[in-house]
Parts: sequence; structure tokens; C-alpha cells
Amino acid sequence: MTAGQLDRPCTRSSSEYLLALRDKSLNDATVELAHLDELHVTHTPRMGGLDTEYTRTLAETESELPPILVHRPTMRVVDGVHRLRAAQVNGQIFIRVRYFDGDTTDADLLAVALNVSHGRPLSLEDRTAAAERIFASHPEWSDRAVAAVAGLSARKVSEIRHNAPGTLAQPDRRIGLDGRSRPVDSTHGRRLAGELVKQNPTASLRTIARQAGISPATVADVRSRVMRGEDPVPSRRRGHAATGDSPQQPAYRPPQNRPAHTRSTAELGSIFDTLRRDPSMRLNETGRHILRMLDAAALVARDRQRYVESVPAHCKTQMSELVQGYAEIWERFAHDLTSGPDGT
Repeated sequence: MTAGQLDRPCTRSSSEYLLALRDKSLNDATVELAHLDELHVTHTPRMGGLDTEYTRTLAETESELPPILVHRPTMRVVDGVHRLRAAQVNGQIFIRVRYFDGDTTDADLLAVALNVSHGRPLSLEDRTAAAERIFASHPEWSDRAVAAVAGLSARKVSEIRHNAPGTLAQPDRRIGLDGRSRPVDSTHGRRLAGELVKQNPTASLRTIARQAGISPATVADVRSRVMRGEDPVPSRRRGHAATGDSPQQPAYRPPQNRPAHTRSTAELGSIFDTLRRDPSMRLNETGRHILRMLDAAALVARDRQRYVESVPAHCKTQMSELVQGYAEIWERFAHDLTSGPDGT
């Protein structure tokens, strides 16, 4: 394999391989020149097609644009269609490229993985459609593996899989990001892990995970349940195991004990100043890290409109989705501070 080629190692899981390809195609593959007339555009992960305004912005950019990615066997553009159109608008004859030598299916998935990690981001509809295509071509991928490639949360991927047509293949095992194959129904593995935890409470998570055939994260949850005297299998999974349905994570419901009014920016600033002066927050690493996060939030609170106006128009929808997701996490964090992470 030459330095400019991106070949598929057969010892790695497909999702891990694609993420490695994404990083390599952005940084390591040799850059070459290709004639614009040799290149083809036959597929794009963008359901709405090209954005002419974004193309015009790229065409007017004075700095050199990153090379595009091309599927060498077909000379099809995998990533960089907007940059290709900008080069055409500017009357260029050649364009800088990196080549990919894998099969066409991987080229399609690589186009998604690249577009969710740089450049003009894919819309939620684009990424949802990409996840559906991955289910069709790689039904054995875990929700987290699909999420990593499609640029979605694992929860969203689980919802998409659950609502997919009944003709979608549903293998009884899935391959995770680490390349390991695990059963979809972890009930048996959880019960086995529970017994192993009772027999050897000091055993490492990875040791028990290997013996029970489940992930270390699942073992951690099992251990917590066993230490609290609970069943290692959550009630929602016990019910689904009896019916054979695929378990779904319940949607997060915001707490009902919200403040009676929204605090003003000045009130929030006063609370933050009090926390910032508290030695128990300032004199330990975790406390300082939390204060830095809160300081970033304070900047938005003080000058929100200026930040809104500074975000490019083509990024606002994606930015809104990201901020809403973080807002939910912050809300969970606020809830946990007063009631504990287990909701009690």
C-alpha cells in the first residue's frame, strides 16, 4: 500500500476502520493533483443538494482550500463537492486531491463520516438518512458505532433503529466501536456479571466483562446495582426480555421542581461570583474546572445576541441542535446536584 492509498485492514471493525480512514484522509494521505474533467459527482449525503451560497463563499476565499477526497477506482468525489464547484467557478484546471482505494459502500459511509467532522455540517435529516443507510448495509453495527459515523447520539440512533421498517435485519449480536461482538439482549450477561461481582467484588471491570460477554460500562452498572442490593437487570430490560422486544432507553423527563422565575443575568452573575470566591471550589482541580465551564456559560449569558449574530448562517441549525443537547445535559446536572444521580 502506498502512502497515498487508504486500504482496509481486515482485523478491525468496520466502524473503527471508517473513523481511522476519516482521520487519515484528513491528515496523512499523500496530496496529488487531479484534472477537474476527470472527476465525477454521483452521490452526496446531503439531501438538499449543494448550497450555492456556501460554494460562492469558498470561491471567494483567498487562502488555499483543503484537498478533496476521491474514490480512485471510479474517480468519484467522496468529500469536497462544494470545494470542487468552487474550483470550477474560479476556472481552475486542477485541484488538490487525496485518494481512497476501498469499495464503493465504504466510500459512501466515509463521505458521511467526513462531513459530520469538518466543513459545512450535515443537517439532522442528512445524518438520520445516513444512519438508515448504515442499518441497511451494516445491521450488525451497535448504536454507538453507527452514531460515531453518522454524527448522532447513540440515543437518537436507537430511536431510528426502533422505528425502521420491519424488513430491516435484526441480528442477535452487534459489533461495537471496540470491534467486539456482543449480544443485543444483555440479560444473561448481566446476571452472570452479577454473580461474578458477588464472588469477587474486587475484580476489574474488564475481567468481568470478558467473562460475562458484556461491555465494561455495563459491568459498572451491574456492580452499582449489586452494591445497592438491586437486581442486576433493570426492570425495563426484564420486561423486554420476556417479550423479546429490543429495549429502548426512556426519554429524559425534565424535573418539575423548576424555579418559579427565571433569574436575571445580574442574579446569575452574583451567584457565580459567590461560587468563584469559595475556597472549596478554587482550591481543587475539579472545582476550578467547573468554574471555567461556568465562566464560559456566563459569557453567553452576558452577550448572547452578539454570539448569535456571529455564527455563520449555514451553521446556525447545527449549532442550535448542539446547544439544545448540551442544555439538556446541564439540566440533568442541575437535577443531580439537588437529588442525586439516581434521581432520588
